[in-house]
Formats: sequence, structure tokens, C-alpha cells
Amino acid sequence: MHKAAFAILALIVTVANALAAERPMRFWNLTRHAISEFQLAPAGTAKWGENQCKNDKDGTVDSDERLRITGIAPGRYDARLKDVSGRLCFARNIDIKAGDIFSIEERDLADCNR
Repeated sequence: MHKAAFAILALIVTVANALAAERPMRFWNLTRHAISEFQLAPAGTAKWGENQCKNDKDGTVDSDERLRITGIAPGRYDARLKDVSGRLCFARNIDIKAGDIFSIEERDLADCNR
């Protein structure tokens, strides 16, 4: 009986992990402004990837909107974002997991300038 319960539990965990891997990673904009440019680089580097805002139908990510992230593997990243007011900011050491939603808030932003 215990072996059957363990097998069922292992199957549930495996299925849940597979489903999470199939879901897209998404960024949730919790800043004050819409974002027009959003790039990711492996943490501690300046190897910025493509502008992820191109994944949105209007090319911007409004406050409280979510954006599908493509072309990266799960891991730790730094983000560079430019909002529609022209402010350029960074958020450092973001943990991005497969199938997960990660957010950036105003308090996460650093080194902002115009």
C-alpha cells in the first residue's frame, strides 16, 4: 500500500514539473510606468539579450501587465529596462525559473537615469 502511494506521489511530482516546464516564463511589471525596453543578461555580465517588449502586441508592458519571456534559459539574470518616461534602470540578480512568473517593483530598481 505504501509503495503504491509513493508511486502515485512521484508521478504527480513528475507531471507537475513537466507542466511547469511547458508554461512560458513571464515578467510581471509592478513598476509605476509602462516599459518600452526590457532586456536580460546573465547576472553580473553586460551581455544583454533581445528587447523582450517585442513579445507584446503593442510593444510596451503596462504597469501590472505580464510579458512572455523568450529565448532564455532559467537562471539568475540582471534586467535593464527603459520606461516610457525615458528613465533607464537596472534590477539585479533576478531568479527566473522555468514556467514561473517573476516581478520587478519600483523598490527593485537601481542606477536609474534619463
